[in-house]
Amino acid sequence: MQKQPDLQVRTKKLIEQDGLKFKDLNNNGKLDPYEDWRLSPKERAENLVSMMNIDEKIGMMLINSRKMGLAQEDKSKTSHDGVLDESIIEKGETIFAVSKVYGTTHTIANRKLRHFILRDNFTPAEMAEWVNAMNEVAEGTRLGIPVIVASNSRNENGEAVFGMNDAIGIFSTWPGTLGLAAAAKGDIQNGGDASLISEFARIARKEWNATGLRKGYMYMADVVTDPRWQRSYGTFGEDPEFIADVIGRILDEFQGETIGTDSIAMTTKHFPGGGARENGFDPHYEEGKWNLYPTPGSLEKYHLPPFKAAAEHGTSSIMPYYSIPSIKKSVVQEFEGEEIPFEEVGFTFNRYFIDHILRGKLGFKGYVNSDSGIVNKMSWGMENSSEAERFAKAINAGTDLVADTNDIENLKLAISKGWISEKRINESNVRLLTEMFALGLFDDRTYNDPEKATEVVSTKAHWEAAYEAHKKSVTVLKNSNETLPLTADKLDGKKVYIEVFHKDQERATAFTEKARNEAKELGHFTLTDNYEEADTAILFLHPKSGSYFDATPGLLELELCEDKVNSAIDGTLYQETTLSGLDHLKEVADSVHSRGGKVVMSVNITLPWILGNVEPLADALIAGYDTFHNAQLEVIAGNHKPTGVLPITLPASEEVIAVYQNGDCVSPNDVPGYDKDKYMPAGMTYAYKDRDGNVYKLGHGLKY
Repeated sequence: MQKQPDLQVRTKKLIEQDGLKFKDLNNNGKLDPYEDWRLSPKERAENLVSMMNIDEKIGMMLINSRKMGLAQEDKSKTSHDGVLDESIIEKGETIFAVSKVYGTTHTIANRKLRHFILRDNFTPAEMAEWVNAMNEVAEGTRLGIPVIVASNSRNENGEAVFGMNDAIGIFSTWPGTLGLAAAAKGDIQNGGDASLISEFARIARKEWNATGLRKGYMYMADVVTDPRWQRSYGTFGEDPEFIADVIGRILDEFQGETIGTDSIAMTTKHFPGGGARENGFDPHYEEGKWNLYPTPGSLEKYHLPPFKAAAEHGTSSIMPYYSIPSIKKSVVQEFEGEEIPFEEVGFTFNRYFIDHILRGKLGFKGYVNSDSGIVNKMSWGMENSSEAERFAKAINAGTDLVADTNDIENLKLAISKGWISEKRINESNVRLLTEMFALGLFDDRTYNDPEKATEVVSTKAHWEAAYEAHKKSVTVLKNSNETLPLTADKLDGKKVYIEVFHKDQERATAFTEKARNEAKELGHFTLTDNYEEADTAILFLHPKSGSYFDATPGLLELELCEDKVNSAIDGTLYQETTLSGLDHLKEVADSVHSRGGKVVMSVNITLPWILGNVEPLADALIAGYDTFHNAQLEVIAGNHKPTGVLPITLPASEEVIAVYQNGDCVSPNDVPGYDKDKYMPAGMTYAYKDRDGNVYKLGHGLKY
């Protein structure tokens, strides 16, 4: 028999039946099936849907970004002691206000939305209080349906990027996902397995759970096959088998065998894989709206395996990508012996992919959550249709939750015109509510203890495990004449110069100061601020290229360069910088070498950089992946043996990713780096080879 949950109410009453307590969420004085925690989540969802009116069902099918009251500077536009934001943003006032945005209370009570995305980055206690306040408003409505809050990942280090790294440094902070992959793949090479990923997910789940964030827009199951794809840094690399294992482990730990009151329900993205880009352009903008499959069997072999694992491990929801499968630039693709018909609409509108492949072939049982903005900005293949028609196309294709909109009017219009059946609306609502019941949001998990949130997130063991992963992620690419480790005897009487290089000079200065302070704390190096007297230089390089919200004038630049003249798509010339201070970098390296000294260089691998402009300057070259500088310094000093390996292949040169005049790439866009040589023109090799003969291919990493 189920144990009586500890029920809390703030605006409604508890009722008793059979000596047990239940919430009277609809205030009718009797126990309805949806209020009965002894019944299955699906039974309760079906009962609740039978009681909901059309406005409540429509509100349930939209998810919208929601600011916390703490992010609102004008406190007169807040409620609940400043916790809830009540401001109104007119349509077009910001790039995210594609329709009018209302205050939190109005959105919950009158527009009936229940799904929200948090992008703010406040303390765990403040997040818990915010979720509690929203649920208090929701509890006071007709049926007392609670809210559920989703977020992009919050446990990896990196620089803030809207829609990817919205929030950093509040929860235990691990290396970027490529760093987690580098560390786990290193463990596998050393005879272990990817249990580091399991530990990461187990710890992150506890932290999310304590704050009331119960839905993760994570993780990316995409396989990197086009090196210029700006979102590569949010993936686990290019190895489909490894990524499938990672996704399975993440789901097992965040969700458990079945979704329950301690689970974080996950949204695996971006089905059927965002890596098959047209020369790297991203579908957040029009130039990147196509997915290309020029290689026979590539979709089934490389891109779908991680999503198969996601379905097998019971992911609560799947997010399809914005992009359109291109007929013109693809060869026939099959799945399990059947030819895949390509309809040239974005995957969220694509019934064959959602209904036939995802649900039918892969056995996916959860709900489909669109990516943000598919009814307005990124409605590829449906550009000439109205917003109401886009809603109808997406929902009839199998999409259940439409992201980053509060446009109830156009969804209601599509229903009133008979373009979407009530049966289909009910089906989506049952799927969405089943998750909420399973998570306990209607029962003992409506409200969270802010003090407990602080306590859980500040658990010392969580942060120690994260730091250990940083050290394990460090990948030694090159180590000429055993330059590393820089042990005490090698450094005896020698001075060390440390500098950080970045595209942004201000950030470079701030990062340099921090790295030097961390080196001082380590106590291993005798530091100098003057490279002209240094015997050793440790140089951290943080290149940046492009943005996934805007196309670059030409192809995304992967060389480490400054003021490089490139040719735009339209033939005009423009300048590109991925790393500032390259002349100074060379000066430092030449100065140290002139005295017989050593140069240790670290490159932050957020994209598969082409390293020909910097690798020859380095005696030792290491890769980090938004890896803490102090963790890298520990490996450089020999306090921690290097075990990380490359999770992606680094291209040899611009020639191996060059694009012909007809738009085709020399190396196929849909094949991972480790397999590209099968398809390269005669005499060309895809992976970078350094001066020592090391090949920077998937799995490369030196030891000492």
